[in-house]
Amino acid sequence: KIPLTVEEIINFGESNKELFIKSSTYSIIPITVTEMGLTISWIFSSEPKSISFSVVYQESEDTPLDQCKVLIPMTRCNSHKETIRGQVKVRNPGIYTLIFDNTFSRFISKRVFYHLAVERPVIYDGSDFP
Repeated sequence: KIPLTVEEIINFGESNKELFIKSSTYSIIPITVTEMGLTISWIFSSEPKSISFSVVYQESEDTPLDQCKVLIPMTRCNSHKETIRGQVKVRNPGIYTLIFDNTFSRFISKRVFYHLAVERPVIYDGSDFP
């Protein structure tokens, strides 16, 4: 579990991070978001073989897991063959959790290389108007 804030993701720069996920386990990256309108995007690959991926939304840490909203259902990704890209728009403040799931693999641990980014919406204020 690697809890992150929007500011920490912005400070990632262009560097990739790495997760080591043992066989029959999963790893989560909860991202705490306080402002609406942001876009959280990710890019990841895995080796060796595939990994399952999901994104869930939780209003607060106190929200029971069975009341979390599944934004992207658990999907097996061939991320060892191609880079997986995706994004989610922040509609409500809360915790957006990326889940990398290796529970289907009984013997093979995986390495996931990922990069996260957060974009704020561009709001035109008319300041460059002559």
